[in-house]
Amino acid sequence: MKRLLVTGLDGFVGCVVRDAIASGTTGARFQLVVPDSAIDLLDRASLDKAIDQTRPERVLHLAAQSFVPSSIDDPRATYNVNFFGTLNLLEALEARGFTGRMLYVGSGDVYGWVEPSAMPITEAQALKPRNPYSVSKAAAELLCYQWTQTHDFDIVLARPFNHVGPGQAEWFVVSDFARQVVEVKLALRDPVIEVGSIDVTRDFTDVRDVVRAYFLLLEKGAKGEAYNVCSGKEQSIRAVLERLTALAGIDCRIEQDNARVRRNEQKRICGSFS
Repeated sequence: MKRLLVTGLDGFVGCVVRDAIASGTTGARFQLVVPDSAIDLLDRASLDKAIDQTRPERVLHLAAQSFVPSSIDDPRATYNVNFFGTLNLLEALEARGFTGRMLYVGSGDVYGWVEPSAMPITEAQALKPRNPYSVSKAAAELLCYQWTQTHDFDIVLARPFNHVGPGQAEWFVVSDFARQVVEVKLALRDPVIEVGSIDVTRDFTDVRDVVRAYFLLLEKGAKGEAYNVCSGKEQSIRAVLERLTALAGIDCRIEQDNARVRRNEQKRICGSFS
């Protein structure tokens, strides 16, 4: 089995990776190797120590600042973690003679505004990121591609679309809805759900399926190639909320909170995995 080092192991997706490897249900042939302290992408000594301790043959680079509003509030912090943190990781791996494969986890948000006529979105779509988060992910993806060319690193590029599941932070839309629905169900709040823009569509995938895709890409992806990780289906945010309220058996009033509305939001998103 290949020794796998995961950045962001304690995050939403990282915890699913840990559980999947521990359960052996994915069929992935990896041994998870964990340093004795958390990896700090902005601390070269932390990276050097982690690589020395684990001697990885595969790297799954998940760690990132991934919340779009936070990137708008503090773009420099997002660029530091997502771009310069990735550069630090690459330099640390090279300095320690890494010759294995790395999967860089980017984002489907790098495509930016896409005309409905161009959907579903394929990997051939031009990258036109429109917020600091997606700019940082696109820049780091291009950095990784550059390293496949100038440093002969074996890096595969993933572009995941929206993914949901247990353990996701409550400031993401589906988790936020779920929290509010539970609070209404338990009579902890009035039967009102606060929303942003809900008459938009997104491509949602269960995070456990996303992790399976990452394992496949680590094993079978082509060096330097980018791959969408998505369901290929679009669902409206309104439909997701209605499904949650139906499952909980509650009736609620929906109120738009302007603070939750994103400026110039993409109306439709649907990816292609073919």
